[in-house]
Amino acid sequence: MSVLRSRDNLRVRRWHALARDGRVRKEEGSALIEGPHLLSACLAAGMKPRAVLVSESGKTQPEIADLVRRAGVAPVTLPDALLKWLADAASPAGLLAEIAIPAPTTPAGDCVFLEGIQDAGNVGAILRSAAAFGLRRAVLSRGCADPWSPKVLRAAMGAHFSLAIGEAEDFPAVLRAFGGTLVCTVVRGGLPLGELELQGHAGWIFGAEGQGASAAAASLAAAHATIPLAAGTESLNVAAAAAICFYERARRLSRRGARS
Repeated sequence: MSVLRSRDNLRVRRWHALARDGRVRKEEGSALIEGPHLLSACLAAGMKPRAVLVSESGKTQPEIADLVRRAGVAPVTLPDALLKWLADAASPAGLLAEIAIPAPTTPAGDCVFLEGIQDAGNVGAILRSAAAFGLRRAVLSRGCADPWSPKVLRAAMGAHFSLAIGEAEDFPAVLRAFGGTLVCTVVRGGLPLGELELQGHAGWIFGAEGQGASAAAASLAAAHATIPLAAGTESLNVAAAAAICFYERARRLSRRGARS
């Protein structure tokens, strides 16, 4: 076990950059995860962290000590104040880990396509719902919040370790290459969600808060879907809308399975 105590230490400065700079994360292919829940999800997915950082108070906690043992990496101990300086959370849980960002893959199955969604909490919540309802893949356009930023990681609550997550330089090209039915969600004018019939895999397109999907993305969808709302309600938060769509899709698939 090593002990680091200075902000000027090169390793400490690098971890600080990983937590705050998406360009550094992309260049190095690494991200920093925070807290026991995310490290536990990482280990459950069969991933081994590149480094484990514990605070002096955190290493005395049984849950953290067990996770450090399971990680199989010699931990780095930091003073509580130094670990807090590294962490993005206001009240860090005493545990950080550096992980390799998985290479993007294209597994078969339902997919969610996010275009220009800048709010990290919304991106994380959508990823969390996608994983919960059985989607296999998520693709983010340029302009979305960095999926490997600490805020998105916290909001997703471990979904990163059960989804294939990619970022698209050419978003329309990725949509055109999808091998299933593309569905673009629109505030009004689409087919009511309950009447939507999908064949094969579904690709759900969600656009930026306020603006919705671009005309270019929407034009590639085979169907436009609208969630019916009470009179006088303008729209839903994009993360809430995504959760409803994913639930309805999972419910339909479950009913089909029960009949077969």
